[in-house]
Amino acid sequence: MRLFGSLYDRVLTWSAHRRAPAALAGLSFAESSFFPIPPDVMLMPMALAKPRCWWKFATIATLFSAMGGVLGYLIGWLAIDLMMPYLLKWGYGPTIETAKTWFTQWGFWAIIVAGFSPIPYKVFTITAGALTMNPFLFFLASVVGRGGRFYLVAGLIAWAGPKIAPKLRQYIEWLGWLTVALLIGTIVTWHLLKY
Repeated sequence: MRLFGSLYDRVLTWSAHRRAPAALAGLSFAESSFFPIPPDVMLMPMALAKPRCWWKFATIATLFSAMGGVLGYLIGWLAIDLMMPYLLKWGYGPTIETAKTWFTQWGFWAIIVAGFSPIPYKVFTITAGALTMNPFLFFLASVVGRGGRFYLVAGLIAWAGPKIAPKLRQYIEWLGWLTVALLIGTIVTWHLLKY
């Protein structure tokens, strides 16, 4: 069953759309405080579609992600008691405990690492607010961590993307189904190890 080739083509078309930067800004803002999909899924095809604009797209993702982090911080500061049952229900309990431990040990550096890594960043923004981290240092760390990640991703895609795009399109079905199989395997393994 062919599925991923047409999705790949559609995403590349959307990423070249004139409103793609606005959508990237909205996604970057939302992901830092409440939305589960990372901006990389839009940033990468945008950098592939317009490699010369990679730095512009990385800047948009960085700034709006950091501003969304401020909303996450406010949620944690003003409404952590209200949000905690939902965060636990959505499975973020262990990540919240990790965030608390990181803040205790590393403080400012925890935000930089969380911003750069694939760990759900929103959990760290909310936890930073709940623990009343210095807001200026929080914003600065968000810009550094998120910027490091988005500039690296967009820069690599812009540099290597045009060279690998033809091969990627040729093998996209295999790569897509392999990703699905790995995701299912990870979920099954996680549930087996959990119990």
